[in-house]
Formats: sequence, C-alpha cells, structure tokens
Amino acid sequence: MTTLSFTKMHGAGNDYVYLDCFAQRLEVDFSHLARQISDRHFGVGGDGLICILPSEIVDAQMRMFNADGSESEMCGNGIRCVAKYIYDHNICRKETLAIETRAGVLKLSLSVREGLVDSVTVNMGRPIFEPAKVPTTLLAKETAWGNVVLEHKENFGGREFWLNVLSMGNPHCVIFVEELSKELVHTYGPLIETSPLFPAKTNVEFVQVISPDEVRQRTWERGSGETLACGTGASAVCVAGVLTGKTDRAITNHLLGGDLQLIWEEETGEVFMTGPAVEVFSGQWDYKE
Repeated sequence: MTTLSFTKMHGAGNDYVYLDCFAQRLEVDFSHLARQISDRHFGVGGDGLICILPSEIVDAQMRMFNADGSESEMCGNGIRCVAKYIYDHNICRKETLAIETRAGVLKLSLSVREGLVDSVTVNMGRPIFEPAKVPTTLLAKETAWGNVVLEHKENFGGREFWLNVLSMGNPHCVIFVEELSKELVHTYGPLIETSPLFPAKTNVEFVQVISPDEVRQRTWERGSGETLACGTGASAVCVAGVLTGKTDRAITNHLLGGDLQLIWEEETGEVFMTGPAVEVFSGQWDYKE
C-alpha cells in the first residue's frame, strides 16, 4: 500500500484529483489509481486524475487520466488548475508559464490576486481539422480553412445530427441544437463517443446558440461521461461556431459549472480560453494495487 498526498481542484466545475509529483516520487499505475480515486462513492471523487510532474523542457508537465483510467492528450480546465497549483504552491512563481502535455506545450497567463491565482488564460493552440489527425473516418469538405468535417449529417439511435468535427489536442464532435437537455446528452452522447466513426472515441459538445457572442454548452466527455465543463470542448465550440457562421470569434460560453471566455484569433489561428481555477481541499489517499 502506498500513501500519497493529493489536492482536489476544479475549473468551472470540471473537477480532478491532482498529484504533486515534484514533492513525491510515485511508482504507481496511474491508470488504475485514476479509476480508484475518481470514484464519487468509494474514492475522493472527480472527473479524473491529473499528475503534475517535472519537465525537461518547460516549467512543468501534465498527465491527465479520465475516470475510466484512459489517458487523454489534454484538459483545458485541468491545465488552468495545474498553473494555479504550480504558482500557489511555489513550484514556479511566474505569471506566465509553459506546460508540457501530450498535445504539446501550452502557454498560460496567470491573473494573480492577493498572492494567489484567480483565473488563467490559456493559449489552446490552433485547431486541427484533418480527419486522420482528429481522428475520424468521416469525409471532409474543402473550405477556406482546409479540409474540414463540417455540418455532416449522421444518424445515431434513430435521430439525425449535424456533426462538426475537429481536434483541440483531443477529438471533439460539436453539435448545434435548438434546446439542451440532460436526456439529449445522456442518450446520444455515449452513442457518438463510442461510434466507429471515431477510432479514438470522441468528446461530444451539444450547443445552444443564444446570440452571436453567447452560447450554452453541455459535454459528454470521453472516458468520464457528462462533466460540468470542458475547456478543449469550449474551444472547439468557438471554432465550430465561426466555421458554421453561427457565432463571432469572441464568445462567452455558459457551461453547467460556470462561464468561459473564448477567442479564436483571426491572424494567428490560435484559440485563447480564460476561466477560473479553484483549489478545494487536500488530503492523503492509501493506494492499494
């Protein structure tokens, strides 16, 4: 049995258990640990596990595991909390940070109030449209932005949806709907997530457009089910909104856990996301293999 220290944090309600691997050297199966510690009845509870590790090239490295133990490339809400932890816990007291992920190195700008990080802006990078890199087996249309799977009609469970598919370091399927509901997300989210159309599975965003600069989003997250927020998903929604002509390049996205601000820069093609990062509590966990 291994006793480890953890911290519970959330970004707009997207909550994870965080391990400081600067302070403790852990020889554990992170995938197995994620399944144990994420359980909301028998564990600490969370959408997954995030490990904060030293990096040989930048300020820190982040590894992110879903509640089912699968490892994902990136988490937009999670990386904001990583930045807050690094700053607040004196690992690196810089207001601009670079963090290594499986989706590459991301740059973050920290908003500090009374010595603690209050919110974080993340350069989420450029969206990836090429089907093979998302990945998806769907055929793309030729557009001004390249070959994109845009407004593709597909049937799931007897209902037709118009799919917009891209990657923000991990795969996303954005679907614009007239009205959001739990039934919609929980009925069709799992069907789309696990469809053979998405070889690595996919995150699914159901989106209601309120105005050109305001949307509501609910997400069925790959490996975790519905989560209160998804930062990479919100970034994908911002891009898909522009591509389909439904929204402007700068939007406020209302998620179940709070609001995120998104901008898809025209000149650089990069998406910037700003949102909160909150530390909830810390404790110790006895890990049994």
